[in-house]
Amino acid sequence: MYNVAIIGYGYWGPKLARNFQNSNYFNVRYIIDKSKKNLSNAKINFPSAQLYRNYELIKKKSVDLVIIAAPTKYHFVIAKYFLKKTHVLVEKPLSMSLREVRLLEQISKKNKKLLFVDYPFLFSGSIDYVKKTIQSRKYGNLLEIESFREQAPIRKDSNVVWDLAVHDISILNYLLKQNPRHCKSLKIKTSNRSLADTAYLNLIYKNKLNVFIKNSWISPIKVRLMKFKFKKAILYCDENEGIHKIKIFIKNKSGSQYNVKMPEINLSEPLSELVNYIYRSIVNKNNKVFENNFNLNITKTLEKLA
Repeated sequence: MYNVAIIGYGYWGPKLARNFQNSNYFNVRYIIDKSKKNLSNAKINFPSAQLYRNYELIKKKSVDLVIIAAPTKYHFVIAKYFLKKTHVLVEKPLSMSLREVRLLEQISKKNKKLLFVDYPFLFSGSIDYVKKTIQSRKYGNLLEIESFREQAPIRKDSNVVWDLAVHDISILNYLLKQNPRHCKSLKIKTSNRSLADTAYLNLIYKNKLNVFIKNSWISPIKVRLMKFKFKKAILYCDENEGIHKIKIFIKNKSGSQYNVKMPEINLSEPLSELVNYIYRSIVNKNNKVFENNFNLNITKTLEKLA
């Protein structure tokens, strides 16, 4: 059983805490938050955890993994503080600075500690299915991708690109295993805030693969839809669907009509799968998903778009 410390118990921290505590591999030993209200909520759900308002009170030798779900501006400082002694999981984005991401990767490697980032959709059954479909080339070449990610809590510490497009860019890097050759963005402040709340992005990859992305905090309904257009079919990946998250529209011979296929996929909660991945990585002393400058490449693209 590995002991974990969770820093930040506001919006995302409780979800991470629940998934780690519900696993057979981890015990939530510390919960840190500056808010007394958040700590009171944590005490109800985790009565045996030690609760503090300062992360420096954590005894580094007593934890195997530190989970950082604090505001983005604190990610680098806290991760740097712990990475020399223990493994670290950081809520996305890892940092809004390529220099800081590079430094964290260096500290991780030097001290032989694993650095994870919570890109939850990488561990979903739907994205796993899409990955296998692309690799099999069952429906021919991938010609175009569209992604719509709308409605989310409005952030004060990062714009919509760093908050929502990070999902799209991490998924694209995971699926395509390459960086875009060209990218451009149109960012809009629709609600007169200091940070852009809507963005339209276009990325072009090898073989003229075009990707079009719309991200927006402002929407009356929640949208999490990606469309993968192949030569012989169009695959819809809708994370809002309860069961049929994947729908494949297969072209007939004329190309004007489609037959619909709804395959069975793994419907486990992505965060639960992330927890299992982290456990296996610690046991096996590797971090395969995050190899080959995965975090650096994501940050490079986000810096260009943001």
